[in-house]
Amino acid sequence: MAERRVIVHPPGDTGGRRVQVGVEELGTAYSLHDLSVFLQRAGLEDLDELDAAMSPLIEWHGGGPEEWPAVE
Repeated sequence: MAERRVIVHPPGDTGGRRVQVGVEELGTAYSLHDLSVFLQRAGLEDLDELDAAMSPLIEWHGGGPEEWPAVE
């Protein structure tokens, strides 16, 4: 799992960001908490929210880990 690239896509119209590991779509995250849950379910049990924000395994597109726009 560690060799597969984790991509967090740019925020969409709903404010969520698609999360992808390798070719597998894990879902749409709306926060770092959501992202860490997806990654834990995918086998990265050791990654909490802070780890997810700082991990070199994660490739952030369209903004970094602080970019979770609220949609009104």
